[in-house]
Amino acid sequence: MRLQRSPGLAALLAVVTCICAFHLTAAIDIPLEVLGHVNIEQLPTITAQPPNSLVAFPFDESYPMTCEAKGNPEPEFRWTKNGQEFDPFLDPRLMKEEDSGTFVIPNNGNLTEYQGIYRCYASNKLGTAISEEIEFIVPHVPKFPKEKLDPIVVEEGQPFVLECNPPKGIPPLQIYWMTISLQHIEQDERVSMGLNGDLYFSHAVEKDSRRDYCCFAAFPRIRTIVQKTAMSVIVKTKKSKSGTSAENANAIMERRPRLLTAFAARSEIRLVKGETLQLECIAEGFPTPKVEWKKTGHKLPEKAKVENHGKLLIVSSVDEEDDGKYVCKATNTVGEELHIFTVIVEEPPEWVYETESQLSTIGSDVLIKCSATGTPQPTITWRVNGIPLEDAPAANRKNFEDSIVLYNAKASDSAVYQCEASNRHGTLLTNANIMIMNLPPMILTKAGEQYSAVEGKGVIMHCKVFSSPPSAITWSKNDSLGSVGGPGFTFHSNGSLEIYSVEKEDSGHYTCYTNNTEGSVAIDASLYVKDPTRIVVAPEDRQILIGTTAQLSCLAEYDKSFSNDFELLWEKDDMSIGLNDTENLRFFVEDGILQIANVSHRDQGTYTCVARTPVDQDAASALLMVLDVPDAPENLVLSEHKGRSVKLKWIPGDDYNSSTTEFIIEYEENKWEPGNWKEMLRVPGNHGAVTLELHGHVDYRFRVSGVNAVGSGRPSQPTERYKTPPAAPDKNPENIKIEGHLPHEMDINWEPLSPIEHNGPGLEYKVSYRRQDVEEDWQEHMVKRHSFVVKDTPTFVPYEIKIQTRNHQGWGPEPKIISGYSGEDSFFWHCPQEITSVPSAAPDDVAVEVMNNSVAKVSWKRVHKDKLHGHLGGYRVNWWRMRSLADLKKNHGDKHALIFPGDRSHAMVPGLTPFSEYSLIVMTFNGRGNGPGSHPVNFKTPEGVPEKNPVFRVTDVQKHTISLAWAPPLEPNGILTRYILEYQMINDTEEVGTLQTVDISNPDTTKWVLRDLEAVSKYKLYLRSCTTVGCGPVVSEECTTTPEAPPARLNISLSVSDNFANVSWIPGRDYKDSEFYIAYMNNRKGNWRISEPVNTSKTFHIIEGLEPGTEYTVRLMTNDRVDNSSVFEDVIRTGSKGLASIHGGISTQGWFIGLMCAIALLTLIVLIACFVNRNKGGKYSVKEKEDLHPDVESQGMNDDTFCEYSDNDEKPLKGSQRSLSREIKAGDSGDSLVDYGDEDVQFNEDGSFIGEYAGRKEKRASAEIKAAVQAPA
Repeated sequence: MRLQRSPGLAALLAVVTCICAFHLTAAIDIPLEVLGHVNIEQLPTITAQPPNSLVAFPFDESYPMTCEAKGNPEPEFRWTKNGQEFDPFLDPRLMKEEDSGTFVIPNNGNLTEYQGIYRCYASNKLGTAISEEIEFIVPHVPKFPKEKLDPIVVEEGQPFVLECNPPKGIPPLQIYWMTISLQHIEQDERVSMGLNGDLYFSHAVEKDSRRDYCCFAAFPRIRTIVQKTAMSVIVKTKKSKSGTSAENANAIMERRPRLLTAFAARSEIRLVKGETLQLECIAEGFPTPKVEWKKTGHKLPEKAKVENHGKLLIVSSVDEEDDGKYVCKATNTVGEELHIFTVIVEEPPEWVYETESQLSTIGSDVLIKCSATGTPQPTITWRVNGIPLEDAPAANRKNFEDSIVLYNAKASDSAVYQCEASNRHGTLLTNANIMIMNLPPMILTKAGEQYSAVEGKGVIMHCKVFSSPPSAITWSKNDSLGSVGGPGFTFHSNGSLEIYSVEKEDSGHYTCYTNNTEGSVAIDASLYVKDPTRIVVAPEDRQILIGTTAQLSCLAEYDKSFSNDFELLWEKDDMSIGLNDTENLRFFVEDGILQIANVSHRDQGTYTCVARTPVDQDAASALLMVLDVPDAPENLVLSEHKGRSVKLKWIPGDDYNSSTTEFIIEYEENKWEPGNWKEMLRVPGNHGAVTLELHGHVDYRFRVSGVNAVGSGRPSQPTERYKTPPAAPDKNPENIKIEGHLPHEMDINWEPLSPIEHNGPGLEYKVSYRRQDVEEDWQEHMVKRHSFVVKDTPTFVPYEIKIQTRNHQGWGPEPKIISGYSGEDSFFWHCPQEITSVPSAAPDDVAVEVMNNSVAKVSWKRVHKDKLHGHLGGYRVNWWRMRSLADLKKNHGDKHALIFPGDRSHAMVPGLTPFSEYSLIVMTFNGRGNGPGSHPVNFKTPEGVPEKNPVFRVTDVQKHTISLAWAPPLEPNGILTRYILEYQMINDTEEVGTLQTVDISNPDTTKWVLRDLEAVSKYKLYLRSCTTVGCGPVVSEECTTTPEAPPARLNISLSVSDNFANVSWIPGRDYKDSEFYIAYMNNRKGNWRISEPVNTSKTFHIIEGLEPGTEYTVRLMTNDRVDNSSVFEDVIRTGSKGLASIHGGISTQGWFIGLMCAIALLTLIVLIACFVNRNKGGKYSVKEKEDLHPDVESQGMNDDTFCEYSDNDEKPLKGSQRSLSREIKAGDSGDSLVDYGDEDVQFNEDGSFIGEYAGRKEKRASAEIKAAVQAPA
């Protein structure tokens, strides 16, 4: 709150109060609200009058003499003309208006009698106001007098003047000297017209003789031009005297300058400030004098300019700084003449203090002040009610030089006082209404006004008061006794209260109280503070492609009380967008988003979003730039023609806000492909010209198009045609190809020159060839086609070939020599090779150096070039994984190959699997194919860190325990030694708990229970597998412990065979007659399978179709989504084909053991019988077939057992032992060297990888990713 109740406010009240007697102006206006309550008399005030000068132009229909005034009572009007009373109502020709002092002089007769100086008087019983003097000017039609002018006879070399003497008329006046045929008289340094219109001749010459010198006077304001009688000039030339030469016959005596426009050495010029100063010096003499101007003691003003061939100095809009002495000097070779102009700048009257109207109280002293300045100093004349002051004496009035004082003023002293200031340059008149009266205060502002203001903005609450004497005004809030106040409040002289920055607490009811000696009065007002309107999502600058839809977003917040008055408007370039206009059908607004469909160039501009309420508004702007392809370049010009080159210039078109990046120059020729435009070249976008190198004997024309980020623009108009002269060819054929299909022939083919490259008629080719390995001359043949066959060549011998062009103008450039071979196989000169067969030898001394657990270096001895049978292509290294060193069985992996181009003896083999045995061969290749492989070299990679565990799951969560299960890494990359299990609390705070570590030293462990945990706490769990080298990447899970023990659960058992698993259960009390789902996942492949809903009353479920010797994760879930909401989870491993182990449960019973042994023996006998029978009927033994195609299923299924899992203690039992065997496809198990050598994978010369190699590692990685996606932790 800002309400102050301090007792000290009484002393401050005088400062806070506002004087409300209305500012003193040229006239006092009693407000209409006051006149509606009280009839207050007012002095008359002139409200309209004509200009000081009113010209009766003959083409006007009438001339109003305006005089309007106001007052109470209504003023009466009268006029004076030339100081005498003039009553317009006595002249029936004048048009009058009722209740007005205005009359109109019609243009229907002789206006001369109305010419004169008028003044209007407006009077009522309180006083009289007068207008300024108005001069009504009736111009006469200017005419030159009719006169007969004698010819002017002048001797050659003497000066003379032709006088114009124009008639008087309404300025401005314009003088022209012309002939009868309206040809201007030529003016120069010798002949010039003066300011008075006369035509001055510095000295006469013979050509000045003529009979039609005419002076024309133009009066633009009355649209009149008059002509003076033509004047005749006769120039008498000097006759030759006897004995004088012809050169001196017309000699003119030289004469010093003499001024023709000034007859004294000095002159004085007076002019009014603001006018234009014109000083003239026209001199006669021979030779013709030149005139110079200076200002004594100063430089000429900067605004000064010299005209009329140096004879006229003009200074526009003069002021005091331009007074002084100006000197003109006329000089010739004989002498000089000076004239000094004393320039005096004077001023018309100007108010220093203009008399103001006053409203004063009875008994007060009234000061009426009036002062003016000017050059010369103006005279002040006082009048009262239009009467000179001395003719209306008053006892209580005293007149001083520039003021009047009324002592102990009475109501009868109310009058209109006139102050008139005048000098020779003009007169100023002002009326001041002096009103003497007492009035009680009247508040003119309506009571009960409601003001709305925006928080943080300003507000003004009004309290307009009229009174005499002035009233004291105070503001209070909510009926408090104290006055509002503080730094944020201001009390204006008109009674208004302004709050600069409104706050919510400023809301409330305010009272304006005013009083003077005649009475008091008060009004109430209410202030409501609103939330500000604010744009919260402002439109952003956009660059939009032409023809697409632009969107500009704008969202605003505003006070909810304005829900019905809020509006969101859009403007473009400060002009409102009329969304309902037919012109703006492409514009529409939805949810504060302005959409502009089919954007065009005219839509570019600044868009402003205006959020407006009745009390405030907010605005935000964004620039929309329309992008388009460039406009077509213009003004294409060909220049600098130099035979086969020409310079092309252009002016770029508009790039539409996307800088032109390049220009495309296209050409068209009219001989081979007329009308088909082809690209010639491109130049950067900052270029506007390019020199074009052209082919010979072509008739070209060109066009240009611009390219920017949007695309290619429209092409320009084509140039005129330009034909180049013929010339010899510039190039020889390219892409020469040699084909040896027959042993004794060599076919030479090449890419022919295009027609435009012929450079002229008569193109043909000279084919030259010779053997490379013997000394012989070139064999040459001229052909017109683009092929040639060399007969009787030896088989597969090197040749040198060159092909040169020729036309009627001469030979092309010297050709390059290329090398090739005769024979059957194809050959391209740019990639030299000859091939007859694949290499016949393999690299020797192949050795492998293991660099680390994933990279090996291979070296070999190069194959001799005689064994290559062609050009060496490079070397190929093939390798494959024999087995993991953690598994005793061989298990051939995918084959890999890398190609190393060029001649080299070593290479690097990357991407090896740690702790593995590999086999490797090396072979060479040429263009025909691969040679034989080297002897296989076996090598082993050292141990590495394991891969990430493919499965890590939370199987059970209790109040203080978490049960975990996991699967070993698919690639241990060594011998597993232990697991590192870590966990820490991560409740939803920035702090985390201490990281706890559990070192599990048994690598066969796949389950663990964390105990002594906090209840209802979130934990993060981390697991890593380790070898002797180190630990692999971490896998993590999160879970939250429960608040209390869960309800009784299912008693679950698992029985596992080689290809199925039996899940059985005894339902608890909370799971009777309910449904759940059984999900299982192949831990190697990573894809989950989910059963149909299973009712607990069934007590068991068979999972069929499992793969033998494979780890699976099994879950029981209450829904069909694979997540952490399972009620049971375990990791099992299927047994090998045939027998399964029994672990726990009935496996300890003797009868069961005996039964299983009998079954095993019987099964063994049946298998032996089948084996013997098959050997008798097959073509090869099973052993041989297995060696050729090892079967992972047969190799990985040993140690067959049958396991049973018990869930009596609500914890899953440990599954069967896992196998280190790995699955590969039977079709990939063969180790044929041919199969391992047919993949194209390449390395660069430096051994960098340029191909690819594939392996099971990528497949396993994809399987892990798939499992992670389908079964998130």
